[in-house]
Amino acid sequence: MEARAKKIVEACTEEKSKNPIEIFKNIAKSDFVRIHGPEHHVLDGAALLTAFYNAGGEIDLQNSLQELMKRGLQMPGATCGMWGVCGAVSSMGAALSIIDGTGPLSSDSSWGKHMEFTSKALCSLSRVGGPRCCKRDAFLSFQKAIEHINENYDVELESGSIECDFSEKNEQCIKEGCPFYKKTKKKVAFICVHNSCRSQIAEALGKHLASDVFESYSAGTETKPQINQDAVRIMKELYGIDMEQTQFSKLITDIPHPDVAISMGCNVGCPFIGRAFDDNWGLEDPTGKSDEEFKRIIREIENRILQLRRELM
Repeated sequence: MEARAKKIVEACTEEKSKNPIEIFKNIAKSDFVRIHGPEHHVLDGAALLTAFYNAGGEIDLQNSLQELMKRGLQMPGATCGMWGVCGAVSSMGAALSIIDGTGPLSSDSSWGKHMEFTSKALCSLSRVGGPRCCKRDAFLSFQKAIEHINENYDVELESGSIECDFSEKNEQCIKEGCPFYKKTKKKVAFICVHNSCRSQIAEALGKHLASDVFESYSAGTETKPQINQDAVRIMKELYGIDMEQTQFSKLITDIPHPDVAISMGCNVGCPFIGRAFDDNWGLEDPTGKSDEEFKRIIREIENRILQLRRELM
């Protein structure tokens, strides 16, 4: 454990960010930091001290990190479950104590302010609940620590949205129950026989209108040398989208395996894709028809894309 702690302290001295969460995530990806473990009792407070120093905080970083490591190594593991006090919160409380030189007999306001921080952080953890996750608990604690430092010190720590990169390694991850869980976008494939008109329009509108919710692909069981030129022209007119810049006719084997497969509608018969379709939009093929008919089909595809976006959110 001491060897891990020393590597954490050494890594902190290489970090230049004013965002303690960024520092934490960079170091937590190292092989000397496990997904869970008491090394977080050193890492969490050390990341906070490093960001504080990088933001202009007046501390001796080397001495501060050494003191934090000493205190962190004294904290036993599993305090969250066994004592009701998370080590992430204690580590950051120790960092604040080092910044202010606070001790058990301190009579200034720092003693009480540190208690105020730890109580807010623990309350934040309690709202999410268990089982413990050393990454989630650190993120929640950092949020409160950043607020506390920016309100009480003459420095400005950086923050931002947090997405967890460690979920797959955590067997007890609570996934959607965690405020930092990175949701994977579903892959939606729009399928027709030649992948030259309706499915290409759906792919383009999916990317244009719903890329925040799902990834859009299109394919067919056969291909054409080019996308339907009327579709290309009218999509440019209506949306300013040039489908020929980023799209081309593809086979089903050319795209990733979809989570959702949608048939655009086939008059003769839908293509076989090796699995059942999740939906059949039953759209007429506007190829060879008037611009008005093209626009009607395009508007219908737009409405269905927006409906699918709402369903998958």
